[in-house]
Amino acid sequence: MRAINRKLIRDILSFKGQVAAISVVTGAGGMVLILFATTLDAINESRDRFYQSYNFAHVFAEIKRAPESISDRIKQIPGVNFVETRVKGPVRLSVQDFEDPVQGLIVSIPDGRQPELNRLHLRQGFMPDSGQTNHVVVSEPFAKAHDLRAGHTLEAIIKGRMETLTISGIAISPEFVYQIGPADIMPDYKRFAVLWMNRKALDGAFGMDGAFNNLTLTLQSGADEKMVIDVVDHILGPYGSIGAFGRHDQTSNRFLEEELSQLRIMTIVLPAIFLGVSAFLLNVLMARIIRTQRQQIALLKAFGYGNAEVGLHFMLFTAIIVCTGSVLGVGFGAWAAHGISDLYAEYFQFPEMSFRLQPGTIILAVLVAFGAGMLGTFRAVMHAVRQAPAEAMRPPPPERFTRGWLEQSFFGRILSQSSRIILRNLSRYRFKTSMSILGIGLSGALLLLGSYQFGSVNHMLDIQYRLVQKMDLHLSFNEQVSLSARTELLVLPGVHYVETYRSVPVRLSHERKEYRTSLIGLDENPNLRMILDTHHQTVSLPPEGLLMTLYLADYLGASAGDVIQMEVMEGHRRTLKIPLAGMVDEPIGISAYMNRDALNAIMREGPAISGAWLLTDETRHGHLFEKLWDKPHVAGIGLTSRDESNIRDYIEDTVLIFMIILLILAGSISFAVVYNNARIAFAERVRELATLRVLGFTRAEVSWILIGEMGLITFLSIPLGWILGTGFAFLLNKAISTDLFRLPFIVGPDSFAFSAGGVLLASALSTIFIARKLRRLDMVLALKTE
Repeated sequence: MRAINRKLIRDILSFKGQVAAISVVTGAGGMVLILFATTLDAINESRDRFYQSYNFAHVFAEIKRAPESISDRIKQIPGVNFVETRVKGPVRLSVQDFEDPVQGLIVSIPDGRQPELNRLHLRQGFMPDSGQTNHVVVSEPFAKAHDLRAGHTLEAIIKGRMETLTISGIAISPEFVYQIGPADIMPDYKRFAVLWMNRKALDGAFGMDGAFNNLTLTLQSGADEKMVIDVVDHILGPYGSIGAFGRHDQTSNRFLEEELSQLRIMTIVLPAIFLGVSAFLLNVLMARIIRTQRQQIALLKAFGYGNAEVGLHFMLFTAIIVCTGSVLGVGFGAWAAHGISDLYAEYFQFPEMSFRLQPGTIILAVLVAFGAGMLGTFRAVMHAVRQAPAEAMRPPPPERFTRGWLEQSFFGRILSQSSRIILRNLSRYRFKTSMSILGIGLSGALLLLGSYQFGSVNHMLDIQYRLVQKMDLHLSFNEQVSLSARTELLVLPGVHYVETYRSVPVRLSHERKEYRTSLIGLDENPNLRMILDTHHQTVSLPPEGLLMTLYLADYLGASAGDVIQMEVMEGHRRTLKIPLAGMVDEPIGISAYMNRDALNAIMREGPAISGAWLLTDETRHGHLFEKLWDKPHVAGIGLTSRDESNIRDYIEDTVLIFMIILLILAGSISFAVVYNNARIAFAERVRELATLRVLGFTRAEVSWILIGEMGLITFLSIPLGWILGTGFAFLLNKAISTDLFRLPFIVGPDSFAFSAGGVLLASALSTIFIARKLRRLDMVLALKTE
């Protein structure tokens, strides 16, 4: 073995503590990259395979009622590949031994066979036989939630008629990968079901003989989707179409795409932060190693080792650290990604979750880690390569110091000698001190980044379910009904207060952007469904104009006073220009609001409503649900408390799980950074400390010089960590804001305290290790060190 290689091994063993610490940091970056990239690949691959194998449609359309012959005209549209018509409608279900109301969606399938589009993946049982009028296939999540199997029965109300349905099979569909109710944003598998039934049976139930109310189609390769949608809208407009839409606006696919978008952002942002810290630490370590090995480098060159060999020597040192970290990152990343993929499989229904650690992902993680490592050490290595042997053999010129303000001040006179040494050392080596403070500050920033979302999630849910939604129950109707329905609801058992609303699907446009959403008409001063401004104060609805959420206004590039183009997608479809009266701040969902009387006037109708919110006595819910069950116009009953519980479970299972993983990694990085800084400081000062012991300083005084310096640097780094962590949290908060929810940017005292506490704990543990080193200090050996 060549001498330079033996030196490499000795250096690795000598700096084993720092090598292990920085390997942990590098491994954390690799683990985060593997975790998010592998999860992203698993969901993407599972989605693409499911969509392709089961013919997921490209375009969807809802219609009031259209004759079957219209489908022939749609088949002639250029770019259309296949068209399938269906009957689709709401249904209410009764499950044995389950008292809460259950709503469902029933979809027709061709008699006795699979549909051509949005085919079903049967998990159990079989498709209903041709001619069967009361057999259905039930969605798997609902079946699992109630332990239903093929052969079991359900009670259902379809268009006001009670039916007993027999389950022939259990299945999942690409159309309902993310299975949620019409007014929900979170899955509730116990209270919402999807059922598939033979077309002839459903035609009779909904009065659709020779007609349809739902259409799906696929496109040919290269077809212009927007053009096809415009033509479909034109053809179906006279039949009560609420507007055709593509996959992007299909509910299940939309939620899936939002989740994938968040994962893509996490895959880029978080590894960049972790590996950036790793690169910084490697730069500090290599710079100090090369500075302390100045004469060794000169001797290597004097004995014939060239610049390339010396540079390669130090690059190999970095490579060993990066390789160790990469192995840790890939191993733990694959383990964590497998668990996260299983978690996502509970929310997104695929035939199978295609979890596989791709070689490309491993190569990417290793290359990114190597790139960060080499980038961090390049400058220090180039400094070693450029040193001439004769110059490097000479010791560095002594520093020139003068009496500073500290020695001349009263403060300097009252400090002990050891404390003055600490302050002089920090003030004279400003760059080194600044880098130490920055390194520890970055570790504190990562701790704050990992902890802030816990408080933000609770704040978001408190706003939504304490300030915005104050109702106990949410009723949705099959179709709009007269306002007189409010009086009928008020007399039901346990109902204290009723507030109604009108909901209309619209397409809002401003400049070149557009967005499909619901326009909700409310009372001027609602009491159960509050409208809040940016300061969380209630807002009254203006008699004219509309309000919209800040997120939607930002997306459209609109501000108060702008004119919004609004295309009404229900009833007499037309396009209007409505002034934007203002914006409201809501953390969950995207909507627009208008005075209900003004919306009724736009719709050219009387005082019609689409649903109601109820304030109720929870102890009388059982009796109340029985009465609501008897009202045929009630399509669904939602419990606000259950909605809150569902969204808390979802966020805890996904967002907060990721944050806990990041918090653990940030904690390990914090210790690694502080420990690395302390070990380097000890290695640089060991001769000086031994000299002070020989000059008569006690062990406690000498220990205080190093430990006090570490403590002061740690305290100075805490405010910097707060500032950097707040910046990281702000950027991440903006990056993960979606249609589903927007976390309020709240960095509370708990997050600041957690960040500071983590850094102080890491500093305390490092101090214990360094104190042991100081107790074992061999003064004779230390004084022999060059």
